[in-house]
Amino acid sequence: GGWWRGALRGRPALAGPGRLMAALAGVFVWDGRRIEEEELRRSAQEMKHMENLSSLAQGSGPMEFQPSEREQPWELIMDKKHFRLWRRPIQGSHLYQYRVFGSYTDVTPRQFFNVQLDTEYRKKWDSLVIKLDVIERDVATGSEVIHWVTHFPYPMYSRDYVYVRRYNVDKENNLMVLVSRAVEHPSVPEDPEYVRVRTYESQMVIRPHKTFDENGFDYLLTYSDNPQTVFPRYCVSWMVSSGMPDFLEKLHSAALKAKKMELEVRDYLS
Repeated sequence: GGWWRGALRGRPALAGPGRLMAALAGVFVWDGRRIEEEELRRSAQEMKHMENLSSLAQGSGPMEFQPSEREQPWELIMDKKHFRLWRRPIQGSHLYQYRVFGSYTDVTPRQFFNVQLDTEYRKKWDSLVIKLDVIERDVATGSEVIHWVTHFPYPMYSRDYVYVRRYNVDKENNLMVLVSRAVEHPSVPEDPEYVRVRTYESQMVIRPHKTFDENGFDYLLTYSDNPQTVFPRYCVSWMVSSGMPDFLEKLHSAALKAKKMELEVRDYLS
């Protein structure tokens, strides 16, 4: 009953008879849920736009986004030596979308990318992880469905995410892209111990300074989710805006550790 209510809530795409029968049978249908090529291209284009802005802003102060008339403006909320963090309101909601643009010079793009994707290694370096498992893979595109359960700050319940992700390594254009967004999956019903996060999107784009195997790269992370909390908007904004740089630094440290200790991390570029 809990899964049935959750699966249909806000999912008009399930109205089709094929989807409905698949849902009743407990079968996951990839059509309409896998990450498509266009989503990867859009993320790559955002990186190119950011790089153009960055080159224009060299020596002239903070980068200023010029959104279209239908978009909310980006607000710079953190400006550090190695990264900048912006946010903008998501229309029709109390939520924000966040964007980080930064660089690392002491780790290779391949190491950073692999550590980000390797679910088994993340269980070791991320102390907030309760569960992190690949549920299903799409042979056609390489998309994967992930179930992720993570601790939230006390006194909040732990959150769980079910999301589809897809990555692409574009050697011709010297670019790496990882796109994720929330999805429903019949084998992962809601658990009363956790709060299910149903709104979640993330796009990470990495641009090597030279090659995939030489130190140095720029990255662009765009992120939004609805943590399903009763805390005021400014509290949620503080948690996300402080938690995102902390996560990136943990990810960076994990990549350095894997490099120095020569830990076996799955190579997703091969």
